[in-house]
Amino acid sequence: MLQIDHIGIAVKKLSTSVPLFEKLLNSQCYKTELIESENLTTAFLKTGETKIELLESNTDDGIIAKYIAKKGEGIHHIAFEVADIGAEIARLQSEGFTLLNETPKIGADNKLVCFLHPKDTNGVLIELTMENKEDPGRVF
Repeated sequence: MLQIDHIGIAVKKLSTSVPLFEKLLNSQCYKTELIESENLTTAFLKTGETKIELLESNTDDGIIAKYIAKKGEGIHHIAFEVADIGAEIARLQSEGFTLLNETPKIGADNKLVCFLHPKDTNGVLIELTMENKEDPGRVF
């Protein structure tokens, strides 16, 4: 069973968006993290059991900068936590879904992550996440 881990929101500037979401959610940002492999910085807030991940590009040609140029600021992805990311990848591939990365990579919170192509999910970028209990260099 999939469980929502977080909702990712693309923003132009964390310095503007963090205070806005802190007021909106009546919750403090509890963590920021540089994700060097994706050229972005994240900020996390929590409301109830749901985490909100704000994503800011660190470069003008980064993934998030390109997303904002095309679609504007807003919801970028929905992440689902899975118990076994390797098994879930195999299941989804057998169901015909296209993966943007067939091998999990390290994402925010040192979690293993994999993304499904939005063309197969009604235009929604879906991220699968799993706690990284093994060596971060683990190969699936």
